[in-house]
Amino acid sequence: MGGRRPRGRGTDGGGSAELTLAHVARRAGVSPATVSRWVRGGLVPQYDGRWTPAAASHVRLIARLRARGYTVEQIREASQSGRLVFGYIDELLPSSEGGRTLAEAARVTGLRPELIERIYAAMGMSMLTVDSISEEDLQMLGYAGEILAAGLPLPALMQLTRVYAQAMAQIADAEVRLFHLYVHEPLMRAGAPGLEIVEEMESLTRELLPFAVPLMNYFHGRLLSYFVEQDVIGHIEADLDEETAVEGRLRVAIAFADLAGYTRLTEDRGDAEAVEAVERFVESVARTLPIDARVIKTLGDEVMVVAADPVALTEWAVGFSGQALPEMPAPRIGVHHGHVLYRDGDYYGREVNQAARVVARASGGEVLVTRAVVDAASGAEGLEFTRIGEVGLKGFSEPTELFHAFRRRR
Repeated sequence: MGGRRPRGRGTDGGGSAELTLAHVARRAGVSPATVSRWVRGGLVPQYDGRWTPAAASHVRLIARLRARGYTVEQIREASQSGRLVFGYIDELLPSSEGGRTLAEAARVTGLRPELIERIYAAMGMSMLTVDSISEEDLQMLGYAGEILAAGLPLPALMQLTRVYAQAMAQIADAEVRLFHLYVHEPLMRAGAPGLEIVEEMESLTRELLPFAVPLMNYFHGRLLSYFVEQDVIGHIEADLDEETAVEGRLRVAIAFADLAGYTRLTEDRGDAEAVEAVERFVESVARTLPIDARVIKTLGDEVMVVAADPVALTEWAVGFSGQALPEMPAPRIGVHHGHVLYRDGDYYGREVNQAARVVARASGGEVLVTRAVVDAASGAEGLEFTRIGEVGLKGFSEPTELFHAFRRRR
């Protein structure tokens, strides 16, 4: 939920003017008369004769709820019960209000207007925000200009921007949702008065906010060190052939793992228990992976893993598939080795699709691999393979040679 101590926000885009009724109404997209009517009706309990950022934020919330069809009475009850409490703590967070236009931002930062628009698009921000640029936005754009001036190519900056924005969106979403699930909802279920909920939430937010940035800096530093080391090792081990010389292309091992019979699990135990089983499954995968492998993404009960070493990844797959996971269907895993295209922190291309199709042909407890994995693992002491044959995979015109992978029998 951000990472700065609160600062005064009674301004319009970096100026010093106090918030006014007209400004609050404009931000909410309603008329001043409508805002005044909401205040008289008791819908804005934060308003005490002057407009604070929290009160202005609450008005925006009311406007959105009204637009979605909620009645004045429903909104009043929700406010009194503490369900709209996040409107009270808005003033603790960095302001996103801006008073600079796109042309002004371009003049101040030296960046072309079209480049600023591209940066905002990479961040996943609405194009409407480029004509309401805050001082913090200007600072961010200044950083982008300095990064480009230091020599980082523009395509790399745009990909980094997208990765940062997507990762931070997931972090911010998790912060808000977990805060709601583990703090806000328990207070409401306990029947705490609305004002008590407000005070508790505001106090806890003030206590936690200062730790967000140091924690993220810590994780970033530790993980950056790890991936630098893996990249150095990868460069030493990589075959510098024609395909890997193409910009953005890498030769990697790809594994997809999922839970056989997951649909039946949801029917037998319900969605909540099935989701808990998937969470335990994903945690087990991440915890047991070889050092050069990592989870790239999850989709439902399916996990995509990428590693530099196909032998180590296959050895992991064989060991993992043989484990008995408590109260869980047996996992099935498909492994492939080939060239992929790296973009925005993810991996794309025909070889990724092929790995995903391989796992679909496996049964619970099985590890299926392609000929590329078998060739890479030739001579590996811990593995043996049994040829299944050439199998047609969905979306591929040519058949794929598949093998069962096993731990070598002593």
